[in-house]
Amino acid sequence: MADANESAFERLGAAVRYHIVHTLGFSGLRPVQELTAHAILDGDNCVVLAPTAGGKTEAAFLPLLSRMHGEGWGAPSVLYLSPIKALLNNQEPRLTKLAGMLSRRVFKWHGDIGANERGRFTQDPADILMTTPESLEVMLVSSRVPSERLFRALQAVVIDEVHAFAGDDRGAHLVSLLERLQRHAGRDLQRIGLSATVGNPLEILAWLGGTSRRKGRLVDPPKPPSAAEVHLDWVASVPNAAKVIAGLDPGKKRLAFVDSRRRVEQLGEALQGAGVTTFLMHSSLSADERRRAEQAFESGSDCVIVATSTMELGIDVGDLDVVYQVDAPPSVASFLQRIGRAGRRAGTKQRATFLCTKESELALSAALLRLWKSGYVEPVRPERAAFHVLAQQILALCLQEGGVPIADWWAWVAGAVCFSEVTEREREMLLGRMLSEGIVVAADGRLILGPRGEALYARRNFQALYAIFEAQALLQVFWGPREVGTVDAFFVQSLPPASSFVLGGKAWQITHIDWKKGLCEVAPAPEGRHLNWMGPPRLIARRICEELRRTLLDEAEDPWWTKRAREAMRAERAANVFLADEAMPVMESAGEIVWHTFLGGRANNLLAKLLEERLGSLVVPGNMAIKVRGGAARSGAAVREAIRALRAPGAVTEADAVRFAASCAREPLSKFQPCLPEELELRFLARRVVEVP
Repeated sequence: MADANESAFERLGAAVRYHIVHTLGFSGLRPVQELTAHAILDGDNCVVLAPTAGGKTEAAFLPLLSRMHGEGWGAPSVLYLSPIKALLNNQEPRLTKLAGMLSRRVFKWHGDIGANERGRFTQDPADILMTTPESLEVMLVSSRVPSERLFRALQAVVIDEVHAFAGDDRGAHLVSLLERLQRHAGRDLQRIGLSATVGNPLEILAWLGGTSRRKGRLVDPPKPPSAAEVHLDWVASVPNAAKVIAGLDPGKKRLAFVDSRRRVEQLGEALQGAGVTTFLMHSSLSADERRRAEQAFESGSDCVIVATSTMELGIDVGDLDVVYQVDAPPSVASFLQRIGRAGRRAGTKQRATFLCTKESELALSAALLRLWKSGYVEPVRPERAAFHVLAQQILALCLQEGGVPIADWWAWVAGAVCFSEVTEREREMLLGRMLSEGIVVAADGRLILGPRGEALYARRNFQALYAIFEAQALLQVFWGPREVGTVDAFFVQSLPPASSFVLGGKAWQITHIDWKKGLCEVAPAPEGRHLNWMGPPRLIARRICEELRRTLLDEAEDPWWTKRAREAMRAERAANVFLADEAMPVMESAGEIVWHTFLGGRANNLLAKLLEERLGSLVVPGNMAIKVRGGAARSGAAVREAIRALRAPGAVTEADAVRFAASCAREPLSKFQPCLPEELELRFLARRVVEVP
């Protein structure tokens, strides 16, 4: 432990101190780096909170390198986990420079790294391994990777953008992997999470800790008041948004966020039509296309990159002058990540402009900005009964161990918080289902993959097991040898032969489709239609919906609203003046009755099913309201009576949530649902798509 008067800088090894001053050119450590260094040198687990570009990477790796050098750690001794490959690519030069100061090496492992390079690493490991959880799973289950030997020297794991993991399936998968790694290493691994935005960091710290017996420490230094410059504008359409972006900040580097791939393509095409040098980034563009866009954008000056949330996480694309947000982002945390892309140069500040194309998005953006200004950030609620991830882990252990002993499989993952509320009975139910369905088979006291498990998950050498999330049916798009990206196969099926579509901001004509191989060959075209990609509906959280209602009922106009936004918000407030009459008003019009709940998408999903049960079809849920149409809307009195019944205390229960979970899901939410007995499957679905209000 540190002397009470000793600074973290003084505690670092002499070689690290030398390079901090002479190689990095730092005059000292920032507050977040001081606090983090103390925590890591004391051997504590920690979650480190600091703004984007706040020095979190150095905060974690300078003390780790000091320990690595001073204590003679083997290789690989530090594992760096990122949610996306692009962040690995972006951080690799930075970590290589830091490690190189002490003659230590870094290796990056993901799907684009060749087999020969991976083979050399397994024979002669680098000190720091950079990878994603999916690639780590590949390493653990592959017969070609000696994972037990490889991870024997592991001492610490750094999880970047930890908030991006904690609330979904990938987080449950991640903490399961940490428990398996800890068993391979045979020691209590130090766990370090880095984040710019999380509303409940102590809960995330406990979630990350698992079976670790180390102390946990939250590193959250005081932050100066935000000096961000924010504007909320009303533009009415995507083409108008393009005109505003083209006209504002000419000669500067700009980043525009749009929350769908289709609208990224629309905005990108409109900007290019306006003569703006424009690059596109979304998950359906090929890795080469995205890399070209990143490199061109980073070296440019007068240009715009249009992106989905793929550009939200820690990727450094150079000095940005301003961020544009077209319509509302999904959360306050998401907005914080996005505005953090700008204002990194000394003497500059963060700048963001909202450009809203719909009245509803304008009001939602206004509400979200009020929450942001108040300091609110959404809590991330980690899963504690991830039955589907537990099924995936059983299958992975079957491969990792070449057949896992029945008496031992649970011990591998028991400490993961994502399974902390799974009872022994539920584990037995799950394993019983997998055995009865032939997904796994018991042989000589061990579990091995069964014939149905092979059929479901052995596609392309078990690739279906590596990623916890489900991928939609896609076609790879090629122009000659160049891969452009992917398109939704179901959408392409609906097109006439030889149709044209826009991808990557360019129009392409379909010349040939090989459905068996999943290939779509194209050639340049003068114009094309914009694609649709399948995706889940946006379920807005209740807190944001409630703030929207308050914003609509308020008369105050916020200082960041432009003149156009003020005029449009006055009209939107006038259209919603009826909200003042009661807490959840019911409004009737020809053929439709609308119940304005402002309870959020998940609660409205459940309430809509309960109304439909009482009234018949058709009841349609949204985030702010539930619409009753068709035969169900014949009697306003009957609708109001059904609503009164639902609003009675105790009228809506968790049993209702489970009962309607499958019908609310609309589509499978996990490729591992076939492993789950019906009771567990319905409970899994209920937590995802419905909520008892």
